[in-house]
Amino acid sequence: MPVIKSVTARQILDSRGNPTVECDVTLDNGILGRAAVPSGASTGEFEACELRDGDKSVYMGKGVLKAVANVVDVIAPALVGKDPLAQGEIDKLMLELDGTPNKGKLGANALLSVSMAVCRAAALVKGVPLYQHIADLHGNSVFQLPCPMANIINGGKHADNKIDFQEFMVVPVGATSFKEGLQWITQIFHTLKSLLKKAGHTTAVGDEGGFAPELDNDEALEFVMKAITEAGFKPGEQIGIALDCASSELFDEGDRKGYKFWKSNPSKLFTSDEMTEIFSKWCEKYPIVSIEDALDQSDWDGYVNITKKLGSKTQMVGDDFFVTNPQRFKKGIEMGACNSILIKVNQIGTVSETLECIKMGQTANYTIICSHRSGETEDTFIADLSVGTAAGQIKTGSLSRTDRICKYNQLIRIEEELAGKGTWSTAVLRK
Repeated sequence: MPVIKSVTARQILDSRGNPTVECDVTLDNGILGRAAVPSGASTGEFEACELRDGDKSVYMGKGVLKAVANVVDVIAPALVGKDPLAQGEIDKLMLELDGTPNKGKLGANALLSVSMAVCRAAALVKGVPLYQHIADLHGNSVFQLPCPMANIINGGKHADNKIDFQEFMVVPVGATSFKEGLQWITQIFHTLKSLLKKAGHTTAVGDEGGFAPELDNDEALEFVMKAITEAGFKPGEQIGIALDCASSELFDEGDRKGYKFWKSNPSKLFTSDEMTEIFSKWCEKYPIVSIEDALDQSDWDGYVNITKKLGSKTQMVGDDFFVTNPQRFKKGIEMGACNSILIKVNQIGTVSETLECIKMGQTANYTIICSHRSGETEDTFIADLSVGTAAGQIKTGSLSRTDRICKYNQLIRIEEELAGKGTWSTAVLRK
């Protein structure tokens, strides 16, 4: 059985032009596993530490040469001679080398680059697709193509407009396959572009490929609805709407005393109950099937209340709230906070911990959404992760920018390769 011969890393650039870590794991039989780490712009307070150099004269302080050095000088010597199939043991060893609760010593970006590269190398050793190897690690025998959640209008910290919330997405809840669902949301994306252009709005795209027109929150929803119908689809029956509110940013803008709609209504602070009422009214008016980060990442009681009120009909997703952290997620499950979790591999920092979090959610009947970050690369790991774990949903940006499209294209290949053996279901989104 081949073993790890060398581990090296380098500083590359992500889709926003910021440095990130890429790792190569080479085995003694010549097999090479390579992985690149994504990076978020809107990050949760409780995420694992993304190690940056801090030298303002080089990449404005965002260099990752310290993380690269930690891979080469600390992690690599410990992994030489190890079995790449022993993912759990390797991840555990790296956690021990770091020795901190948030991976602040070596950096989650250092650990994750190695963890993902090892995972790829192991799949090559077995001669199977990456999603098959991930399924084996996860103890999963069913491959499920994920329903895509496509970000078509941006606001919040992702855009310089009047929209307070971060993402407005379309979800093909009535599609019968990934291929069909992708076609539907792509047609809506192009229809929206035409509608915005006709109304005199900019059609430049943001970090994640969505449009950032000068609209307010309600106008954004109305444009999404119009794009759905103009593209020939039925809102609610065929296409649902999903929101990523990133409400921790609204709470921060309100000096953590209340939620401030700092773009559209900066003079008022909203309470948790008032935020819940806003979403409740929107859910009555629009076919909203999913709401992500509706409240602040520390508002445990608020999440319990909003889940009780809206959770029977709407997917209540924890992103900044759970940060792919098994300990925080366990507490949320026990309290009944949210009914869905967003999975971001770089929030926690190893493949094994990511799989643990997914398994925990599936056992508790929470829905699972594998997600990209605003700073992405050409790496398509999350596409295989979504299929191998039968997550059921994926959030990987809009229908533009190669760093987003490459994940969709990988899923097209996987669906073709599975040739009908992969399942597809949107039942959890059609309550």
